[in-house]
Amino acid sequence: MNPVQSPTPPLSTPELIDLVTTALTSKKSQFETLIPHIPHLTPSLLLPIFASKTLARRPNTLLSFFKWCQSHNPSISRSPSLLLSLLPPLFSYRKFPDAKSLLVAFISSDRKHDLHKLILSPDQTVPRPSKDLLDTSIGAYVQCGHPHLAVQIFNKMKRSGMRPNLLTCNTLLNALVKYPSLHSVQLAREVFSDVLRIGVLPNTRTCNIMICGYCLENKIDKALEFVNGMVDEFGCVPDNVTYNTILDVLCKRGRLKEVRDLLQDMKDRGLVPDRNTFNILVCGYCRLGWLKEAAQVIDSMMQNNMIPDVWTYNKLISGFCKEGKLDQAFRVKDDMENSKLLPDVVTYNTLIDGCFKWSSSSEAFELIEEMQEKGVKLNAVTHNIIINLYCKEKKMDEASDALLKMEESGISPDCVTYNTLIDGNCKANNLEDALRLMHEMGNKGLKMDSFTLNTVLHALCREKKLDKAYDTLCSASKRGYFVDEVSYGTLITGYFDDEKIDKALELWDEMKEKGITPSIITYNSLIAGLCQFGKTDEAMKKLIELLHSGVVPDETTYNTILSGYCREGFSEKAFQLHNRMVENSFKPDVFTCNILLSGLCKEGMLEKALRLFSTWNSKGKVTDVVTYNTLISCLCKEGRFEEAFDLLAEMQVKTKGPDSYTYTAIVSALTDAGRRKKVEELISMMVEAGKLTDFSLDNEQAQNVVINEPPEELDSFSIVHSEQIIQLCSQSKYKDAMLVFEDSKQQGVVLSKMAYISLMAGLIKRRKSVSRVGRQ
Repeated sequence: MNPVQSPTPPLSTPELIDLVTTALTSKKSQFETLIPHIPHLTPSLLLPIFASKTLARRPNTLLSFFKWCQSHNPSISRSPSLLLSLLPPLFSYRKFPDAKSLLVAFISSDRKHDLHKLILSPDQTVPRPSKDLLDTSIGAYVQCGHPHLAVQIFNKMKRSGMRPNLLTCNTLLNALVKYPSLHSVQLAREVFSDVLRIGVLPNTRTCNIMICGYCLENKIDKALEFVNGMVDEFGCVPDNVTYNTILDVLCKRGRLKEVRDLLQDMKDRGLVPDRNTFNILVCGYCRLGWLKEAAQVIDSMMQNNMIPDVWTYNKLISGFCKEGKLDQAFRVKDDMENSKLLPDVVTYNTLIDGCFKWSSSSEAFELIEEMQEKGVKLNAVTHNIIINLYCKEKKMDEASDALLKMEESGISPDCVTYNTLIDGNCKANNLEDALRLMHEMGNKGLKMDSFTLNTVLHALCREKKLDKAYDTLCSASKRGYFVDEVSYGTLITGYFDDEKIDKALELWDEMKEKGITPSIITYNSLIAGLCQFGKTDEAMKKLIELLHSGVVPDETTYNTILSGYCREGFSEKAFQLHNRMVENSFKPDVFTCNILLSGLCKEGMLEKALRLFSTWNSKGKVTDVVTYNTLISCLCKEGRFEEAFDLLAEMQVKTKGPDSYTYTAIVSALTDAGRRKKVEELISMMVEAGKLTDFSLDNEQAQNVVINEPPEELDSFSIVHSEQIIQLCSQSKYKDAMLVFEDSKQQGVVLSKMAYISLMAGLIKRRKSVSRVGRQ
């Protein structure tokens, strides 16, 4: 504790300066002798002392004295002039870390940016800013999170003819690229141009930073162009970081052809893939659901003497969880533990999320208990997963409670937390709560990201507020938020849903003009919209564009176009596309089969449909109820009932069917063909055999079966019996309806088609009710 001295007679300013100078230049600095004069050691008095040429040769003494003064007089810490007077001796003796530390400490509390103003426009009280000062200040402002203020200092150096060192340039460029603003990336390119103009030679690190900027803007082609010009334009050789940066974004966009090309280019340059390269590939394949390929990459790692780490295993676990293959995901966790690698919070979070999505909540909460028992602490992601579960189930009160528990545990909600809650409220039609949360998010200093933006855009599109959605998109872009392909895709889908095709296409062109690379999801949205409005040929052009851009189409892409052609009555075009798909290693699924069968049947090409079905079956491929219903319905309409019944028998073995649609199609066709006896036999047989399935058909569906049919010519007995059965079925009096049915059979009374369908639907409903009671 410093002794409290009684006030001493004040010395004149020259006397006090001499006293301080003597104390500082003595063999052993005697700061204690200055304690009585502390009230008089003001910044204005200390300025000439720090500027003294004698003391300039004692930077350590000056630095210690400055810190001693700070501890006794807080006003010393608030004087930018005094700081700038102290720094020159430190720079002269190459004490850059000390100088930067002082600058960072001052900047952190300099809310009005007084130091920044004095550096840009120095007055008579401070030395003229040196190159060392400006260089170091740029780094300090970047470290404090103010890259835009650092740019102004860079511009001062440029105007003064000073050339910043390369490290300073790279530090500034990296901060601008990583700053969450689209304008900052553009500003980084302007600074890069200035760096070249003033003669600073970039290195590979500089180039990698600029490539990262293009990737963040989704301008992958520009990034690749930059790589190709690195050697010729800048004399810089691409390294692993160069390739890994682009590989990462290509994998995220699903552009696997370019991934392979880039890997080959990497090898041609003599570069060996490192752990990051392998991990990026594992992550990319897992994201696309190509788990076999991901496992092969891990095998390659081990062949290259690289042992997979926790990050690698976590990505594979994530891939299995996304596919719903939880057993395999847990096996990977076991492999980790057998390899002496301990699962971390990411491992547990991934499995917990997977259990919530595919398994049971109880299993997920058991994992939460396990991780706590093993000393793995819940983090923000864990809490966000729990909140997300409640939001998906539209249990918004429980989600709010989970938010409170999160805060009580000492973890602050982040952007993901608020995005999840905003999304949940939007889906629960609580737009007022969603907007309140957005406001709260802003008040807490959390910046709206593309997910927040896209959530709001989706809600506005759902409410048909498309003008407001477009205004929001434009204003977000102007405010510097990253507007991505999802933002545009959301609004494009909204325009298609509102039948504004031209607006959707205009927005697509706008997105391309801004250099935003569409993902497969964005392409699928556009293709679906075009097919929806009978523009499948236009959709086909977009598919060709997609392939040329290197994006990998998925099942949805192809099936959408196939469905479009079949809907327009161009089954031949659909088959031509299908054949090209197969040649390009595409694996058609059951949806592909059903689309083609439906198209052929609608165009009256039943034989070709049956051949397709036979070929499909012979290859052991999966079929479903829709497959059989499509063919059975078409066979019945053609009067080929025996073949329909054969398929019905096969259907009972191979699928969960038949369902109400199956029975209705057969009954309707048999009735139209005048084979009412067969209808009666079918109903009786199904009742006796107990083969009515657990499906129901409502009256509206039944009416749709016979709508637009010509009126049947029935006598009065037929009409009475038919209407009686229909009425009893509508009242769920199925036993009574069956009695009337049996009576009509004995009397030879012909029933109406609607009566048969109502009776069939009623019996199915009755069986469903009985089955439910039996399970209880």
